[in-house]
Amino acid sequence: MRKLLFLVMLMATFTIQAQENFTKPRVINTTDLGADPDDEQSMVRQLVSSNEFDIEGLIVATGCWKKKQSNTAMLDKIVDAYAEAYPNLKIHAEGFPHPDYLRSISVMGQTGYGMGDVGLGKDSPGSELIISSVDKDDHRPVWVMGWGGMNTVAQAIWKVRETRTTDELKKFLSKLRLFDILGQDDAGAWIAKNFPDVFYIRAKGVYGWAPSDEYLKEHIQSHGPLGAAYPNRKWATEGDSPSFMHVFPNGLNDPEQIDQGGWGGRFSFSKVAGIRSMSEVAKINENAEPGFDPYFMYGNTKEKGQAIKRWSEGYDNDFAARMDWSISANYQDANHHPLAVLNGDKSRQVLYIDAMAGSAIELNAGDSSDPDNDTLSYTWTFYKEPGTYSEMLEILNENSSEAQVKIPANAKNKKIHIILEVTDNGKPSLTAYRRVVISVY
Repeated sequence: MRKLLFLVMLMATFTIQAQENFTKPRVINTTDLGADPDDEQSMVRQLVSSNEFDIEGLIVATGCWKKKQSNTAMLDKIVDAYAEAYPNLKIHAEGFPHPDYLRSISVMGQTGYGMGDVGLGKDSPGSELIISSVDKDDHRPVWVMGWGGMNTVAQAIWKVRETRTTDELKKFLSKLRLFDILGQDDAGAWIAKNFPDVFYIRAKGVYGWAPSDEYLKEHIQSHGPLGAAYPNRKWATEGDSPSFMHVFPNGLNDPEQIDQGGWGGRFSFSKVAGIRSMSEVAKINENAEPGFDPYFMYGNTKEKGQAIKRWSEGYDNDFAARMDWSISANYQDANHHPLAVLNGDKSRQVLYIDAMAGSAIELNAGDSSDPDNDTLSYTWTFYKEPGTYSEMLEILNENSSEAQVKIPANAKNKKIHIILEVTDNGKPSLTAYRRVVISVY
């Protein structure tokens, strides 16, 4: 019966994707719940946004601040809170996963710390779940997010290396996308050293973007069961959220193109040697990561947390609106996201176009709409940092549904990024994004 239920849910997911015309990212979280309240905070934000993702694993694991784990009790409590909010959430948007499904993928990962818990006889439900997820007949990559240490995915990779051919290992690794928050054990360095072709981001610029305590009290913590499951901060707020915010399919960025920049920050395609974990890892063993030198990872660009914060109004209001959904049994009692249509394209994909130096291109968002019939406003912005043209750029009618971009005569062989923001006047106001990447010839 349970298998039948999940099959129906899976079919429904693909139907929803077709209707909404976007591809959901596949996501697995490994979290050191209990080390810092920020993991609980991030879990609430992700679950209230879970209609945007195909979440394939919620794995309780370890890290330098929580070197042992024994159960999923803390995770189960948050999923139970989600279950209470689920009847309301599904009124406001399609695609929210059933609580029973989330319970089925809430499992234990490695119960011990770092590479000391990787190897023969160390398989865990979490490492096995990662393997089975990657093995699915699904072309989409699997993003494994490290909110604590990375030894559960290291165990999955270790087992595949030991039990499969070189070509099978290569195929397995090619579908992995690893997003490591801060580095919280030595397993990340082991992976990067031994499997240098693995797509590996270590995000260190995860501070300075989060909302204020006052915002959280008013818009999040006061809102029903999920709000009650969102604890006060002890140190930084929601340090792990940039991992799934990076792949949030809101039209702002393609997560595979890590230098574009989005809600989760911006990263360089030039790999960096020896991006070290949090200082606690070296205190546990000063040679933990240097012993794997040289190893290389993708890291933040120089903007660090400011690359996240520039979108703060958008993601703050998104979270607040979703928390409103969680306590609103009537669709009309909350605000909902507009649909940004760019030059007739209704998807959430980045639009790539070619333009001649010295020409002008027309951009049109006039077909955009709002499900609540709210009034829409439009903003077209030149996003300089991810492009290769860094001089002045003129956008005519930058606050209109139709804009014109003047391509400078000296922009030949450059790339120019334009961001469209379509914002409603609901409460809180919500924004839909589209990005245009212009290749100038």
